Amino acid sequence: MMNTKLREYENFHIVLWLIKDTCWVLDLKIPGLIMILPTLAVAIYLTWKHRALNSELFHNIAVVSWLCANSIWMIGEFFFNDTLRPIAIVFFAIGVLVVFSYYLFIRPREKRVGT
Repeated sequence: MMNTKLREYENFHIVLWLIKDTCWVLDLKIPGLIMILPTLAVAIYLTWKHRALNSELFHNIAVVSWLCANSIWMIGEFFFNDTLRPIAIVFFAIGVLVVFSYYLFIRPREKRVGT
């Protein structure tokens, strides 16, 4: 059973991410930049707190990677004429690879062992 406090942090993380992306869409550069830090900090905190359970850990690592990619892409659009998108793609790919590695290798092993 998931800790209620952790669930609250997860919901709060969604709000932070929505605010960050809303700033991006509205071209609010400074607020968008400011929102990267708390959004990323909560994502890292959740990853750390979920580290004991592989399914949560791998998915949260993917979320952190996705958020890094999303933030790099936003910064690129704000300040670098969208030239940072290739770097963002690397972080998106890392997130996808982390999730794929969980489903291809870790989860099948856990099912065999019965955890």
